[in-house]
Amino acid sequence: MNKNYSYIGIAFIILVFGIIFIPRIVNTVKEESIVEKDRMNIEGKERNKKLLYLKINGKARSVPDFLFTNQDGLQISNDDFKGKVTVMEFFFTTCPTICPVMNSNMRTLDEEFHERDDFAIASFTIDPETDTPKKLKEYAERYGVKSLNWHFLTGDLEKIHELSNTGFNIFAGINPEVAGGFEHQGYFALVDKNGFIRSRRDNHGNPKIYYQGTDVKEVAMLKEDIKNLLEEE
Repeated sequence: MNKNYSYIGIAFIILVFGIIFIPRIVNTVKEESIVEKDRMNIEGKERNKKLLYLKINGKARSVPDFLFTNQDGLQISNDDFKGKVTVMEFFFTTCPTICPVMNSNMRTLDEEFHERDDFAIASFTIDPETDTPKKLKEYAERYGVKSLNWHFLTGDLEKIHELSNTGFNIFAGINPEVAGGFEHQGYFALVDKNGFIRSRRDNHGNPKIYYQGTDVKEVAMLKEDIKNLLEEE
């Protein structure tokens, strides 16, 4: 009989312990898990906020030297963009496909940042024979460009195509079989104040490299990354 009472007493103690302490233990584990998850999310956000450098053979890629003419007939070089966060693109004014979408999206960046002296846009025409400074001026006016730092640039065709294909590794070429006679990738390149090409990470942690200029979501990402670079020391 005494043994039975002992068993009952032990069982009662275990039951009370379970009712009082097990929920506390479970909650503590959940809270620690949540805290750890939040900490990892915060660290991930901070890590992604730091924009990557585009590196070739371990060396950060900077914008090559160039010298072209803008829509106002002024000579503009890569040095004119030093000290400015710059978005660069390759387009042509008679493009019937992606360029109107690209530059409509680019205009949203101009509207957002046109009052800043440390932000600029460089739009290189891949059809310089057609796109004279006068033609580029008319194009800029048609798009309602606000910033004095949005330069539409024209010059020697081979040099512009070399800048695109080799300097940025963004394809541009002549193709009489496509609409407009030229084909190119609709990328926007983000360049920091020191002339280095920068980008955020993709979902796998790799450099995104460029932003698709025809995609409003990508342009929204680009807008965030411009703000980060403008704040960067």
